[in-house]
Amino acid sequence: MLELRPSCEHCDKPLPNGSADAMICTFECTFCRDCVNEVLHNVCPNCGGGFEKRPTRPTRCETQYCIENYPAGTLRKHRPVNEGAFAGLRDKMKSIPPQER
Repeated sequence: MLELRPSCEHCDKPLPNGSADAMICTFECTFCRDCVNEVLHNVCPNCGGGFEKRPTRPTRCETQYCIENYPAGTLRKHRPVNEGAFAGLRDKMKSIPPQER
């Protein structure tokens, strides 16, 4: 089950459940859409993969699998990207489609 991390790892922008700006990679690294597009160029600084919009956990408990029973994470992982150190990986990967990395 996704942790639904509460903020962008780079800029620390709040990303609550339901945020249209929350983006994740396959390892659930979480960044806001602005950082993914402007800083990361769709390359995860941790794994080199691409990003997709993070799903939203249902807020209405029509089943047991809703935000009330499975709350979003509260542990912030604010680890700003060292853009100088990341530049090599980003430049190598950004022109390769994520599904081909």
